[in-house]
Amino acid sequence: MKEKEFLNYLSNNNITQEQATLYIYRLNEFNEFLEKENVDIDTFPSGEIVKYTDILVEKEGDKVLDFLRALINYANFTKKYDYIVEIIDISESYNAMDNLYQRVAEQHGEQLRDEIFENISIPPLGIHPEKKPEFTKVIMKRLEEKIGKEGTIELLKPCLHGRPGDITKDREDFLRLNDIDEFLKLKKQELIERLQKHQKEGTLEFAQYIDEEVIEFVKNTPIINPGIREGNKIISAKLPYQTKKHILAKEKRMKGFYSCYCPWIRGAIKNGTEKELFSYFCHCSAGYTKKYWDVIFNQPTKVEPIETPLTGGLLCKFAVHIPKEFRK
Repeated sequence: MKEKEFLNYLSNNNITQEQATLYIYRLNEFNEFLEKENVDIDTFPSGEIVKYTDILVEKEGDKVLDFLRALINYANFTKKYDYIVEIIDISESYNAMDNLYQRVAEQHGEQLRDEIFENISIPPLGIHPEKKPEFTKVIMKRLEEKIGKEGTIELLKPCLHGRPGDITKDREDFLRLNDIDEFLKLKKQELIERLQKHQKEGTLEFAQYIDEEVIEFVKNTPIINPGIREGNKIISAKLPYQTKKHILAKEKRMKGFYSCYCPWIRGAIKNGTEKELFSYFCHCSAGYTKKYWDVIFNQPTKVEPIETPLTGGLLCKFAVHIPKEFRK
């Protein structure tokens, strides 16, 4: 590890000396773990990060967040973006069940929350993501038994994690164009241009590399973000979580696995136990899409899942109901 150069990088990115020292310490601990397997922090293969965080969870769980932050900085410093892909796998939506725990108490009281979460621990940040669906299966079953399907959907609909980010420009473009179809065309073109930029620079679109085959897939799949208008609805599908692997996968099940962003269910799709989950869990993902359109339309928007890998679909596909005043 080029410690001196990395410290300069951290300083230039406004990381305090105290935080930088902690990052170096955490990375050296990781390096010691890697050396036992005859690799080091600059050469280790895929799978080592989650193997290490799985151990940390058991022994020193309070270190996981600092370690992942340190490694993200180091990955950006060294341009080893493969590390970031694995870190996102570990950290994506890590707080979703903590948010559900709070939401159950807020909407149904602490007593019911304690019954739902009795004798089961929320998987902490750092645990292997494919272990998480077993927890989800238990929680969803208990929720349906206690408050029913509709009550459970109401808990999930606001989305358990995430925000759409700063979409001020998207809102301004929508107002400027004053035409949903033109707006959708513009946003699709911007997505393609962003992917082309990632391809040229070798950088990531969230948790994946982009090549020409991925770009052609996006171009040839009209419903991929932001979608197309069909009557009074916008039909929108998410860009698969790992598009290249989705394209190359031979089995329908694995295509769904590589489409899904949610670690709380994705592993069940991979091992074929997704039917033990409740398909309407994907109202959570619909809620994430809803947050975007709530801003665009400047009002609460109805968004429903049409099909997802959890229901046997290949993509996460949603219907966005266009408010009456914007229908033309």
